[in-house]
Amino acid sequence: MTTWGIHNDRLGDQLYRDGFISIGWDEIGDLDAIGDDRDKLKQILADSIADAKPGAIPVWAGILHRFAFDMRPGDRVISPYKADGTLNFGLVDGPYEFHPEVDEHRHRRRIRWIQRGVPRGIFPQSALYEIGAAMTLFQVSKHASVFAPYFTPGAVVDAPADAVVVPLRDDHATHHLDEWAAEEPNAEKLDQYTRDVVLRTLLTDLTHEEFEQFTADLLRAMGYQARTTPYVADGGIDVIAHRDPLGLEPPMIKVQCKHSVAQRSRPDVQALIGTLSQGELGLFVSLGAYSSDALALERERQALRLLSGQDVVDLVLKYYTGLAPEWRARIPLRQVYVIDRVGEGRG
Repeated sequence: MTTWGIHNDRLGDQLYRDGFISIGWDEIGDLDAIGDDRDKLKQILADSIADAKPGAIPVWAGILHRFAFDMRPGDRVISPYKADGTLNFGLVDGPYEFHPEVDEHRHRRRIRWIQRGVPRGIFPQSALYEIGAAMTLFQVSKHASVFAPYFTPGAVVDAPADAVVVPLRDDHATHHLDEWAAEEPNAEKLDQYTRDVVLRTLLTDLTHEEFEQFTADLLRAMGYQARTTPYVADGGIDVIAHRDPLGLEPPMIKVQCKHSVAQRSRPDVQALIGTLSQGELGLFVSLGAYSSDALALERERQALRLLSGQDVVDLVLKYYTGLAPEWRARIPLRQVYVIDRVGEGRG
């Protein structure tokens, strides 16, 4: 049983609603018709994509070949979802399929999703770095055991320890090209690494009370006036924020902070709404994600905003220079220039 990682959520939540994974290169056509022949696949890629760089062709061929011929029913799949910064775990549930009737991403595999919305922050950074490969499809070898418990339906697992490193297999002559593409530094990979470190720091290095103080400081960096409420017996409201300097003019913003990566449900959010008086606004800040019912509640109410862990990290990066020196010392970042390209580019 092989564990695969796939970086391709171009079709968004449809992948998880309809139970499949997909890749691009639609102009190549049905891979079953081409057959299990990498050299032939390379030639078709070169003929079909005139602007392809020569070094990209064998990498693309390797991805397409793995997707159609190396991946097997029962194999494990880890699919990071950029929209909310979580990981999804599933099992391959059928053979390769080509769908000429759809507009894009015609190469597909059926997936039975086992666990969805698992926060990245609970995993060791080394494991996250492995699944941060720049390639569209790659084998997870070094840290497969770290992710293994999440392929059990209904399993609730604590933050896993680091795994024993297992040497990569060399099944094909072009493996070194695949490995180069997976390990090549690039802007997207370094950006995700930075986001993982920021989220992990907020989760593991701050106490619950410090996270409330950090949230207030983040709001100040964004231009709000903010103060924390007493940590004990705060009535569920952790931070009070205003736009005006004295905090006298409406609307008042009541903030509830959850210093965990647990998924927040509709009842969690309703508890915050229950504290709001006429004209007040509610802000729920969590380091995890939200259930679909909770997100639906946000859409129903104009006076409510939900911030996930991904949203918090976005705001940290955007308003970093305005944060107090204390927080910048605990989350040390600096701007750099890096190569802005993805390993294979057309997935």
